[in-house]
Amino acid sequence: MAYKHSLEALNRTLKNIKNNTRLFGGALLLLSGDFRRTFPVIPRATYADEINACLKESYPWRSISKVCLTINMRVQLQNDPLASRFSEQLLDIGNGRIQLYEDTQYIQLPEKFCNIVTTKDELIKNIFPDVRHNYTDHACGYGSKLF
Repeated sequence: MAYKHSLEALNRTLKNIKNNTRLFGGALLLLSGDFRRTFPVIPRATYADEINACLKESYPWRSISKVCLTINMRVQLQNDPLASRFSEQLLDIGNGRIQLYEDTQYIQLPEKFCNIVTTKDELIKNIFPDVRHNYTDHACGYGSKLF
């Protein structure tokens, strides 16, 4: 979600600190994440404004070497087929290999993409099946006590 200006400011700062005109002052910089995920949030902006503000539109980005990881190690170590399937579905969405609804052009989530729950208690039970909860209302909203 970082703005392109943050990367450009870091580039200028490192050049000044290191007194070196090379990209990022010659320092090795490691950026990690899925840069397809979230555009910067700009109130009342258009889609084009959000794209223009993202890291991939910054001038230093053109000189960055991209290395892609191909194995989700967290999923592989869990050896859980459901987690593996979910990971693959997320990659399909990110890579644009998912069907769109014709009328809206929104993505059509795969069957059994997630578990739908109707209550907060059901959600907690699905996420934390081994934890018992005692919920109490507080003046500032909902609170919980674990025991």
